[in-house]
Amino acid sequence: MRRRKFLTALGGAAVAWPLAANAQKSASPVIGSLNASSAGSEPFGNAFRRGLKQMGFVEGQNVSIEQRWPEAHEGLREVVADLVKQRVALIFTADNAGALAARAATSEIPIVFVVGLDPVTIGLVSSINRPGGNVTGVSFQASTLEPKRFELLRTLLPQASLVGALVNPDNPNAENHAKGLRAAASPSGLQMLVLEARNIADVEKAFAVLAQQRAGALLVTSDRLFNIERRRLVDLAARNAMPTIYPWRDFADAGGLMSYGNSLTDAFRQGGIYAGRILKGDKPGDLPVWQPTRFEFVINLKAAKTLGLGMPPALLAFADEVIE
Repeated sequence: MRRRKFLTALGGAAVAWPLAANAQKSASPVIGSLNASSAGSEPFGNAFRRGLKQMGFVEGQNVSIEQRWPEAHEGLREVVADLVKQRVALIFTADNAGALAARAATSEIPIVFVVGLDPVTIGLVSSINRPGGNVTGVSFQASTLEPKRFELLRTLLPQASLVGALVNPDNPNAENHAKGLRAAASPSGLQMLVLEARNIADVEKAFAVLAQQRAGALLVTSDRLFNIERRRLVDLAARNAMPTIYPWRDFADAGGLMSYGNSLTDAFRQGGIYAGRILKGDKPGDLPVWQPTRFEFVINLKAAKTLGLGMPPALLAFADEVIE
């Protein structure tokens, strides 16, 4: 196992997770947790709770969490309205659409987000340093890492000439992803095949196209659908013998070949810290939007062996973690 840490600037994508429900105490503040799915997200819930604990709040003792994870964005307004009606002390959301829905529903209840969009551009906050209003949180800009992901694929597969890129066109970040992908592929001499997928059926079709076009590798961009369906994505890549790099380490933990991106556990812990600070009296508008600066490159040697790939020493030396 190899580990490495370094600092630089960035932000990037959102992911879904729940928090365990516990008995509420009437004297305890209640956090409304609004997220996209409960699937495979316990580590992020634990990270959020660690952040809360750093601020002196322990779920089930002096804070309660009312968790909600609607499966479709159509239900977000109703869910947010219910949390507002319950007069929760704070709303936490790790869903792009959930953050926007919460922002539209209340200007009084504090909101802490973890999103993969520019929060200024979409109107969540007035500025990164001085958010203003009742909203703050953590912002990723995952599209800025596409050049590095292409570079890592190039190091692993120097003979590859055609690389696929999986993008959800409904993602508000889709245009940024496309720009980043074009900018990254051109200098490396790679031909890029952009594959759009709005649902898991589209993802399966995308792998069929990759096989038809004889693509040498695949890059998966950050998206809510891909995050939730990460196990199916990893399985499809394995079945199609497609070397793939992913945006978050969850994919590598699930059996994916490689991942490179920000530390989501750090981001969720920071979300918990901000929630705790606000419960103690800090104003959301005075807390700068936190932009993660820690990156993780994870290699899954089991996946590499299955694909018949030898891992270059340079990649192994660069990795933060190697899954044996």
